[in-house]
Amino acid sequence: MSALDWTVVAGYFLVVVAIGWWSKNRVHTIADFFVARGKIPWWLSGISHHMSGYSAVMFVAFAAVAYNDGITVYFWWPLTIGLGVGVGAFLWAARWNRLRAKHDVKSPLEYLARRYNLPTQQVLAYSGAALKVVDIAAKWVAISVLLQGFADIPLEWGIIFTGIATMAYMTVGGLWADVLTDMGQFVIQAVAGIAMLIAVMAELGADFPFTMWGDLPDGRGDPVAGSVTTWLIIAFLFVKTFEYNGGMWNLAQRYMAAPSGSDARRSALLSSALWLVWPLILFLPMIAAPLIVPGLSNGEESYIELSKELLPAGLIGLMLAGFFSHTMAMVASDSNVITAVITRDIAPVLAPRVRRLTERAQLTFARVTTVLFVSLSMTIAIATGGEGFVLETVVELVAATMGPISIPLMLGLLPWFRRNGPTAAITSWAGGLAVWYVVRYIVEDATQAAIVGLPLLTSLVLYIGIGLVRPENTGERDALIDSLNADPEPGTAPDPDPDPDDRVTA
Repeated sequence: MSALDWTVVAGYFLVVVAIGWWSKNRVHTIADFFVARGKIPWWLSGISHHMSGYSAVMFVAFAAVAYNDGITVYFWWPLTIGLGVGVGAFLWAARWNRLRAKHDVKSPLEYLARRYNLPTQQVLAYSGAALKVVDIAAKWVAISVLLQGFADIPLEWGIIFTGIATMAYMTVGGLWADVLTDMGQFVIQAVAGIAMLIAVMAELGADFPFTMWGDLPDGRGDPVAGSVTTWLIIAFLFVKTFEYNGGMWNLAQRYMAAPSGSDARRSALLSSALWLVWPLILFLPMIAAPLIVPGLSNGEESYIELSKELLPAGLIGLMLAGFFSHTMAMVASDSNVITAVITRDIAPVLAPRVRRLTERAQLTFARVTTVLFVSLSMTIAIATGGEGFVLETVVELVAATMGPISIPLMLGLLPWFRRNGPTAAITSWAGGLAVWYVVRYIVEDATQAAIVGLPLLTSLVLYIGIGLVRPENTGERDALIDSLNADPEPGTAPDPDPDPDDRVTA
C-alpha cells in the first residue's frame, strides 16, 4: 500500500472520530443510547438496516464462493435477504417500532417477559448473546485476513486495532454513532464498488459482464452450483426472513429507532430494494476474478488480489477503509444491541439494583458493558487463529441457530400466534437447538441445507403445534399483541413495562 492509501485510511478514522464526537452530544439517556429515542429518519434507518448486514466477511468468505462457484452466491445470500425483508416490511417492521412507542421498550427482548414469562426471556437472552459473541469474533477474523493481505499486518494486531477503534466511538455515541457510520459505509462502498466495477470493465471490455460467462469455467452462470443446492437456497430464504426482520436483534433496533410504525415499514422496503440490486454490482467483479487473477488456491484472497491488480493508489486505501467501515459498523451494531439486552434484560435479574440506577448511572453501565463485550469477542477471535473460522461460523453456526432463537421472538409479535405461551416458546427453542446439534455433530455427511434448515423447521413446527394443543393466552398477552396493530395517538405516553420480577413463574 502507498502513502496515499494510508492517508485515505487515516482520513476515514478521522471521520469516525468526528461521528463519535457529534453523536456523544445527542446521547443523554439509555433511550438515546439504544434506540435514539425514535428520532432516526426512515431513509437513514433503511440504509442502516441494509448496511448492517455487511461486514468484511462478504469480501473474504463470500468472495471465495463467487470466485469458485459464480453467480450462485447472489441467489443464496442477498436475494434471499431482499425477499425476506420485503415480506417482513408488512409483518414485523411496524410492530417492532410500536413496542418502543407504546411500551417504552429499549431492547428487542425486553417485551418477552410480558409476552411469555421471565425464564423464556432469560434463556433467549443468554443463548443469543453467546451466539453473537462468536459471530462478532468471525467479523474480527475477516477484517484481519484483509489487513494481512493488503498490508501484511499480523492477525492479532489487526483484531486489536479495529476492536479498540470500534469501542472508541461506539461507547460514546451509541446507536446514533452506529447509524451514521452505516451511512458513511454506504457512501464509501458505493464509490469503491463502482470504481471496482469500472476497473474490471476496463480490463475485460465494455461488453462486461454480458460476455464473460463464456470465458469463465462451466457452471459459473448457474443459480445452483458447487455446494449450493436448491434446498439450501430455500432454507436460507426462511432463515434470513427471520434473521433480518428482528432475529438478528440489531436490525430490530433500526425499526424501533424510526419515528413511527409506518416509517419503519418504509425503511424496511428501502432496505429490501437495496438488497435486491446493490450486492449484484459488488459480486460481478468477484465472479469475474478468475479471468483476471486465475489459479488462486485460496478463494478468500481473491478480492484482495483483484484490488491489487486493478486499483490505483488511493482507491486501494478507500477499499480498505470500506472494509474497516463494514466490520466496525456491524460489530458496533451488534455490540449496541447486546449491551441493550444485558443492561435491560439480563443484569436487572442478576442484580435487581441495576434497575434502580439513575439514568446517568445506567448509561455508564451500558458503556462499560459495551467495552467488556467487544473485548471478549476480540479474545475469542485471536484464540481461533482464524483458520477456516469465518465461513464455518457465519454459514453453519449463526444461520443454523438463528431459527430456534428467533421463532419465539418473532412469531410472538403476530396476532395469529396469540395462543402460544411460554411452553411453546421454550420447547421450540430447545428442540431446534437439539436438532442442530444432532445434525451438525452426530449425523454423518449432513448437507448444508439440513444443517441450516432443519433447526428452524423443527422450532417452527414445535411452536405452532404446542400452541394449538396447549393454548396459554391471557388477557395481558392479548392486550400486548393487539396494542401493536396501530401507531399510538399523538401525545400518548408509552406504557412502561411492569417489574418483570413479578412474572418469574407467570
